[in-house]
Amino acid sequence: MALKVKAVERLLKFDKESAGKYRYVMKPEMYSSLSQAKVIKEAALRSGVSQGVMKACWDAAGEVIKAWATEGHSVALPGLGSMRFGLRSKAVENVNDVKTSLISSRRIIFTPSVDLKDELQNTTIQITCYDRNGEEVKRVTSTSGEVEDPENGEENQNGGQNQNQGGNGGGTGTINQGGENGGSGDNGGGDDNGGGTLNEG
Repeated sequence: MALKVKAVERLLKFDKESAGKYRYVMKPEMYSSLSQAKVIKEAALRSGVSQGVMKACWDAAGEVIKAWATEGHSVALPGLGSMRFGLRSKAVENVNDVKTSLISSRRIIFTPSVDLKDELQNTTIQITCYDRNGEEVKRVTSTSGEVEDPENGEENQNGGQNQNQGGNGGGTGTINQGGENGGSGDNGGGDDNGGGTLNEG
């Protein structure tokens, strides 16, 4: 079993006036989404119970997880890790300024189990490199690698708790409570000698 990654040569611009430079950008190959019905069918085959029983258990577990997580609990996901809710909010100096409008977003935070992290760490990654014309030019294989921990992310980066206290006279900072930051984004930085980075997915 292996994870497949593509490294595609793309033109990256570090500012509006720059002509840009070509860099190889890596991103995971997109797999098709598996439906709930397919997952339930496979789980039923592996456990030896009927699909009807498995669906009932699946639905019940989902309702319990949803109910307990919204009550503020960190809920175990069997064989996977745990899930909890968090939030992003602004920090204020005066207690009289604390109000719900300071909360900018609510979050769902998944923390993988040790077994799941070990499995991912030991999973082979196969990288296929394509030049700007779409031609395959190289293949690279990695047998192991570090797994990011959403509970211990670096300060002021994805994950962990980031707090920037405001300046004088009641300025505000931002507190990001818990967990990793998913999704995709572009980090355009770079200098004359180095390339920028493009983080996808």
